[in-house]
Amino acid sequence: MSERAAPFYCPYCGDEDLRPGEQGPGAWQCAACNRAFKLSFLGLLARKAPQGAPR
Repeated sequence: MSERAAPFYCPYCGDEDLRPGEQGPGAWQCAACNRAFKLSFLGLLARKAPQGAPR
């Protein structure tokens, strides 16, 4: 399994002092605001055809 890219900023305070969390894959901890969060990939969105485009 390959590693995923790490987040650059905390989604709560915007600080860059992030560390991998102990709660499993995708878990991160922010040392600045003392919050833990988890990131996950949900899937790809279907593209809509532009208006007036032939199908």
